[in-house]
Amino acid sequence: MQAGRIGADPADSNETALQKRLAVALCVGTLPLTMLWSAIYLLAGVPAAAAIPAFYSVFTPVNTAFFAWTRNLELYRFTQLLLILILPWLVTIALGGFRESSIVIIWAALCPLGSLLLEDIRRTLLWILGFAALLIVTALLQPHLAPVGLPDSFVTWFFVLNVGSVIAIVFGLLRYFVGRRNFFQERSEMLLLNILPKEISEALKADQRTIAAQYDAASILFADVVAFTPMAATMTPLRLVDLLNEVFQCFDMLVEKYGVEKIKTIGDCYMVAAGVPRGRDDHAHALVDLALDMRAEVDRRLFGGRKLTFRIGINSGPVVAGVIGRKKFIYDLWGETVNMASRMESHGQSGTIQITRSTFDLVKGDFDCEARGFVDVKGAGRVETWHVTGRKRPDIAGHAKAMSVPFEPAPAQKTG
Repeated sequence: MQAGRIGADPADSNETALQKRLAVALCVGTLPLTMLWSAIYLLAGVPAAAAIPAFYSVFTPVNTAFFAWTRNLELYRFTQLLLILILPWLVTIALGGFRESSIVIIWAALCPLGSLLLEDIRRTLLWILGFAALLIVTALLQPHLAPVGLPDSFVTWFFVLNVGSVIAIVFGLLRYFVGRRNFFQERSEMLLLNILPKEISEALKADQRTIAAQYDAASILFADVVAFTPMAATMTPLRLVDLLNEVFQCFDMLVEKYGVEKIKTIGDCYMVAAGVPRGRDDHAHALVDLALDMRAEVDRRLFGGRKLTFRIGINSGPVVAGVIGRKKFIYDLWGETVNMASRMESHGQSGTIQITRSTFDLVKGDFDCEARGFVDVKGAGRVETWHVTGRKRPDIAGHAKAMSVPFEPAPAQKTG
């Protein structure tokens, strides 16, 4: 809508921008009708009634141009709503009352309706009281008003035009308002789903409480840029952010491909989980597949014009996942499984995918893994590790599956 750009300001919030569009649509959109009404009244021989919508037809373009210059929504909104309230009442008085004017005062109802869409409820109540007061005053004056003598057929058809036009305008405004509201709501939903898993966002909207759940079978992946600190020292902050954004966008697409859950980024570290908040039997397989694709993408391309290498660590086991606090929500994971996954990454080697025994036992039938012995991990002692080197050929993987007992993780136990 071209008129929706009038008075627009880049600093406007979504709500203010919508209010400006609706205000201009209501005030400018009715100009053809007010000009038509003025011409008809003039031809019908009632120049006093014709002058009133003619005044609106002249004043509104001038006022809208002034609004486009000042961008002062409050002044524009008040003056236009005041005209919409008062002018139909003046036409009613000029024509001799409710019947003779074909209840033209119904146009004044657009004032409180417009206020409901454009202002807070307290101001809307004042406009409603003003509209009710004009109705009462007109009813009191009705016996003392002199009809102008318009033909009955003219009065009848104008009754149809007045009621029909106002209903059409109300429908159009509400349809536009609902459409824009739905647009902003869908965009907000999309942003929320980019921050929280769908199940968690729905739970938060339904009940503002701490959300936590125990998952007995999940896998966690950490990926980290090798030699990031010295590289960052040679780059400007903006270039560094652009580089990380390029890397993480690449990883985001792979995360979406495998249907796993990106948890967060911490500096140059990228954290992913599988099996939360939706349980899945192949949580370890999904993350190892993801890790192999991440490594392949990093090996085949440049990021920010630089060749990067990553360390990737994966661990499997029970975790607690949820959202805590009241502001700036983040879906996070806790537990020894998470800590060990982080250690697998930090104790890994450049370009490797290092996994623990708990992950190895789940994926050894489908992936080639190389035993790397024991790694000393602070707080955990000596931990047995493997490096994932690739996917097994289908014939070998099928034979390995036939020789192994399938893993069946226990279902998540919800708490919180």
